[in-house]
Amino acid sequence: MSGKHELIKDVPLKIVNSKTSTSYNRGSFLGKGGFARCYELIDTINKEKFAVKVIAKCSMTKKYSLEKVNQEICIHKILDHPHIVKIFDSFEDIGNCYIILELCPNKSLMELHKRRRTVTEPEARYFTRQIVSACSFLHKQNIIHRDLKLGNLFLSKNMDIKIGDFGLATIVKNNETRNKTLCGTPNYIAPEMLNKIGHSFEVDIWAIGCILYTLLVGKPPFDAVTINDTYNKIKSNNYSVPSFVSSGAKCLIKDLLHPDPGRRPKIDEIIEYEFFIFGYIPRRLPTSCLTMTPKFCNTPVSNDGIFEENQDLAQSASRFTAGDVNNGNMYLNDLKAQLENLLNNVKTFSSLPTDEETDPVANPLYFITKWVDYSFKYGLGYELTDGSVGVIYNDSTKFVIDGPGEQIQYFGRGNAEYYYTLKNYPASLDRKVTLLKYFRQYMQEHLDNAVSIASKEGDEFARLPVLKTWFRTNSAIILYLSNGTLQLNFFQDHIKLILCPLMSAVSYIDTSKNLRTYKFDQLVKIGCEEHLLKKLEYAKKVVDKMLNS
Repeated sequence: MSGKHELIKDVPLKIVNSKTSTSYNRGSFLGKGGFARCYELIDTINKEKFAVKVIAKCSMTKKYSLEKVNQEICIHKILDHPHIVKIFDSFEDIGNCYIILELCPNKSLMELHKRRRTVTEPEARYFTRQIVSACSFLHKQNIIHRDLKLGNLFLSKNMDIKIGDFGLATIVKNNETRNKTLCGTPNYIAPEMLNKIGHSFEVDIWAIGCILYTLLVGKPPFDAVTINDTYNKIKSNNYSVPSFVSSGAKCLIKDLLHPDPGRRPKIDEIIEYEFFIFGYIPRRLPTSCLTMTPKFCNTPVSNDGIFEENQDLAQSASRFTAGDVNNGNMYLNDLKAQLENLLNNVKTFSSLPTDEETDPVANPLYFITKWVDYSFKYGLGYELTDGSVGVIYNDSTKFVIDGPGEQIQYFGRGNAEYYYTLKNYPASLDRKVTLLKYFRQYMQEHLDNAVSIASKEGDEFARLPVLKTWFRTNSAIILYLSNGTLQLNFFQDHIKLILCPLMSAVSYIDTSKNLRTYKFDQLVKIGCEEHLLKKLEYAKKVVDKMLNS
């Protein structure tokens, strides 16, 4: 093992702030970046959960590194805003520095982007308005973030934006001063920073333009094969906005990405644009939008119980969005290529990689936790991780009801999608709704881990992944969801594999119900345990069978 990996073992299971005597239990590994590792942290007294950023002291060999960490902490501690990650404490022990932060369980916009590729304009307004609100607060404190990007825009349990990572942030002491430091992430760097002519608050405005473009189009505006090509495109302002983007969004993007920083809008001018004033902005978003396009509507339900889409969603639905029920073969082809690359290049090891080699941000959002097979008469019923229940009937129609038991999605023949509530649906579906209720009640009463889930604002917009197809082999039951998730439950050893082509990852659930997620490229790098490798080889055969059927 390298020295970097040995540092992980020095993070104690119990972490104590010696000055306040506050103690925490180290929880699950959340991820890593640079010299830092992040874990869930649980207060030993009140059981409150936090995130902790751990930086090994031996990794900060230069005086500059220590000063940089101290500056990050000092800036972050003066910030208190609903759309900025809260910092609760910072301290050190003999081996590490600890920064105690607000836990953001829904990861970041980067993971949402990977799963969804593009978002609808109402979602883009919702997220961008919150980013602008936080940036306005920062700029009023004379702080430039300088590293606004999808990966630093975290999501709370309520799907609110929380700006984090102030490692590159700086305080402007004089409004006339223009910094000439080159820093940031290639796809989001402003041209004045690249040209080293001095930069200020306008670099954050530029980054917001890049973020909005990426959310709507599915890739950064100046994306290129090499970093140098990206920089050249930025310097020459070489980008184009696709025709499916609305005129209001195009106008805003054009101004945010103006090559002259002086001609970009000020932070508080952004929300005065037509894009925000005349476009629909939801009050809340459902957590399902992390992987599925939401359903927005002008009126709750039409006369026949069907939700009607507004213009924004209709425009978005006309182009590709991940999570569409008809994208099955595209997902399978991607997964086939990923598995082929892995199996052709991976080495075998005797044990599973450590927790620190996992990639928790790629954990599956939805998979099937329970299922009951009544296909001899009705169909297959199942429950997802969020408590929602679905049925795939023998006539290939599908129903899914959300966790609180209020919102219903129905997929008719040909996969036409309809939205109802449990109190309002066509009489022609009475029998199927009755069966759906029966499956739901049976799984709650007879299978493990029944949970009670309360409805919340935003649930009315939720679209859930639906079981697209399933079949049994002698070794496993195969369950394929409409968001591209392929699940294999093995009969003999009760191991579960969950494969996601959008995150290029596999999740492994052992007999003790421990879930570990590995990116395919990481397994190529570090090797794969033989038992897992055999399961992946079997999964490849399953994918081939599905594509050939």
